[in-house]
Amino acid sequence: MRKVADCREMPSEMNCTLAISGEEDEVVRAAAEHAASVHGHEDTPELREEIRTHLKDEHATVGG
Repeated sequence: MRKVADCREMPSEMNCTLAISGEEDEVVRAAAEHAASVHGHEDTPELREEIRTHLKDEHATVGG
């Protein structure tokens, strides 16, 4: 099942609305890169694990 990381569910002063969906490892990698480049976090194993704990299952179906 695809996973979703949604910035709206994380505390942020930027009010970021980005949502990333895909396979779990892809989402964690992309979300960590986003957190580092946009939000100024350091991309660490701890950050990636925190992101992983906040992932949700994607419920929408694409293509029917």
